[in-house]
Amino acid sequence: MSQPGLWELIKEDWQVNGRDWTRPGFRALAVYRFGVWRMGVKPKYLRAPLSIIYRFLFRRVRNRYGIELPYSVKAGRRIIIEHQSAIVVHGDTVMGDDCIIRQGVTIGNRYLNKPFDAPRLGNRVNVGAGAKLLGGIDIGDDAIVGANAVVLKDVPAGATVVGIPARQIGTSAST
Repeated sequence: MSQPGLWELIKEDWQVNGRDWTRPGFRALAVYRFGVWRMGVKPKYLRAPLSIIYRFLFRRVRNRYGIELPYSVKAGRRIIIEHQSAIVVHGDTVMGDDCIIRQGVTIGNRYLNKPFDAPRLGNRVNVGAGAKLLGGIDIGDDAIVGANAVVLKDVPAGATVVGIPARQIGTSAST
């Protein structure tokens, strides 16, 4: 099966974001997808002007909407960034398909001496507003991270976690 192209991914993101191209989350994802696509342009002299455009767009999205989603993230398909403001995603983060990220979410490393440790989100992960996911942790498929939770340990598939530090309070009925 072939990988979808830039326009197919952007179209999927547009559809899952309510077919509204003005949503900041959609715009951030479109810039992210463009950043990933431009890295596939092989001659560096052709990639250079695309990189300048990407940097401009990345900074505009970061400064205007408060969504920092670098091209080095491994993001799945049909991701929803529900609300703008104060969303920071570590460059080594892996996000599965159909994840929902809300405002004030930080997905990053935990220790300065481990700069490349970043969370790995499974498919259909729902991250509540203000949640912090820190370190080289795994968040299982269909997990729900409650608002303002601070997740420092792995979360099993289908679990719901809340609190500081996050603790499991249940599992979803679908798993």
